[in-house]
Parts: sequence; structure tokens; C-alpha cells
Amino acid sequence: MMKTILILYYSRHGATRALANKIALGVEQAGHLAVLRTVPEVTDQVGNSVAAVPDQGDPYVSVEDLKQCHGLAVGSPTRFGNMAAPLKYFFDQTSSLWLAGELEGKPACVFTSTGSMHGGQESTLLSMMLPLLHHGMLILGLPYSQPQLHTTNTGGSPYGVSHLAKHGQNNKLSDDEITLCIAQGKRLASVASKLG
Repeated sequence: MMKTILILYYSRHGATRALANKIALGVEQAGHLAVLRTVPEVTDQVGNSVAAVPDQGDPYVSVEDLKQCHGLAVGSPTRFGNMAAPLKYFFDQTSSLWLAGELEGKPACVFTSTGSMHGGQESTLLSMMLPLLHHGMLILGLPYSQPQLHTTNTGGSPYGVSHLAKHGQNNKLSDDEITLCIAQGKRLASVASKLG
């Protein structure tokens, strides 16, 4: 039976979205449905609201998207070693799902992009795991049986896929990063399928 894997991300300059697209490719190569969703910007301008539908790119996520998925991948650029505010703001609105236990037992993974080698990739990945753990989700890392984790000099982590964007340089994903994204998507879909 085909499973629906939700790939939820926030991307400011496109690198996190590129990771999301490659994770989706892995999900689809595993024979399952990848659903890409994003979150709107958070604004401090009173009365300034975001359009209900984005001008371009993937649609905004809904609580119903989370409820209906069989597995979840969550991605954000790092902001001072933490997930970006728009993604955190969305998770802060999911109390109804938490109270009902809607996400309990579903597999989840995380991914991130940073502008520098030591920009907080691992702490950002860990910060994104916290609301998922509170929801009772099963956190999947990326095992070292993926040989690229041993050799990459760009992104990659056992905590989840990452990308090294390098400020002012080409935002293109490296071959290792692409391979790890596809592997993470396949792993998430495979576990979702095994869990029924």
C-alpha cells in the first residue's frame, strides 16, 4: 500500500527546498507519495499578513496535512543553531494533534542547511527533533552504512541530512548531499511502510 510522506520545510534562499526536493525523490523511488509543504514567513508588522496561498513554490502546510501523513521529514535553515522561527511558529500551533496523539508512532526525520561549516547544523537538527519527540514520533537518523557520511566534506550527519551553503557561493547541492537526501527519503518511506 502506498504511503504518504509529508516533507515540511522552510527555506529562505532555496537550499533547504533543494534538500526537500531530493528527499522527495528518495520517497518516490521507494514507491510512495511525497507531499511537499512549506510554512509562511512570520512578520512583526501589525496588520501585515501573508497571503493564504504562496505566490510560488509549494503550498503552505495545514494541521490536516500532518494528521494524514504516514511519515514526516522536517527541514529548516539554521538560525543561531536552531530551527527558523516560521517553522517553530507552525509547530507551536499543533497542540490539538498532540492532545489527540495523532502523530504518535509515525516515523520522522530532519534536515538542515547552513551558510558555514560550523553554523550549527547538528544543534538545528536536534532542535527540530524536540517537537517531534513531544508528539510521540519515531525519530530516524541516517546510519553510517551510508558511505558518504564517512567521506563527505560538505553536508551530512547521522542526525539527518544537511547542506553546506557557503555564503556568497553556489547554493548547489553536492553529489554526497544528494545521495544522502535520496537515502533519507527512501529510509523514511521504507519505515513508514513497515509500520503499516
